[in-house]
Amino acid sequence: MQNTILRTEKLCKSFSSGGVQQHVLKNLDISLMEGDFTIIMGSSGSGKSTLLYALSGMDRPSLGEVHFAKANIAKLSNDQLAIFRRNHCGFVFQQIYLLDNMSVLDNMLASALLVSRNKRELTAKAKQLLSQVGLEEATWGKFPSQLSGGEAQRAGIVRALINDPKIVFADEPTGALNSASSTNVLDIMTRINRSGQSIVMVTHDFKTALRGNRILYLRDGMICGDLRLDAYDEGQHQARHDKLDAFLAEMGW
Repeated sequence: MQNTILRTEKLCKSFSSGGVQQHVLKNLDISLMEGDFTIIMGSSGSGKSTLLYALSGMDRPSLGEVHFAKANIAKLSNDQLAIFRRNHCGFVFQQIYLLDNMSVLDNMLASALLVSRNKRELTAKAKQLLSQVGLEEATWGKFPSQLSGGEAQRAGIVRALINDPKIVFADEPTGALNSASSTNVLDIMTRINRSGQSIVMVTHDFKTALRGNRILYLRDGMICGDLRLDAYDEGQHQARHDKLDAFLAEMGW
């Protein structure tokens, strides 16, 4: 039986623009389950990324609560939030934020050493993870500018995993990649989810959404659709494709 890993209560987010209050998220009650690969979809401006940032503590809700890892993170101070994210969250973005003046391996260690001081153990762990995502030793000493987009995103996934996060949050992680690199990154995300890693991902891409086992659809800041699928299986691709296609058509996607 799955456990709830994150839940929100009456989650709201508003912005003021030109003296006009814009309500981006509206009274969201969401429960996310441990081990799920949750996909957040919706049209442009529906609040997808805003929701992801509120769930992960990267942004504060205007009202409501976010209960994650035994804490209401909406109530934490800025310093507490920074520590919380470092210890419990992994992040993968469309734009890959690796430090340009550090090698790939040192980028991984820069994140890991903020949590643990055992450099020898962390170095071995980083090398193991880099190998697991297909980045061989020849790339470990390279700088980010020397990597392809796909290689850099795979390094970004390792950085997200290095501190054993409870959830990996991903915002359009394949948006800037070509088709081959995109498939490679999705294969890695699928594999780590099968190992038990909880993932929450924002995407507008149908092929990416197929990898999830739960699809939340936002419209005007509210959840208007919630589709549950079996774990991803290439052998059942057509049935999965048809089910997701019908769901998104119903949502007006």
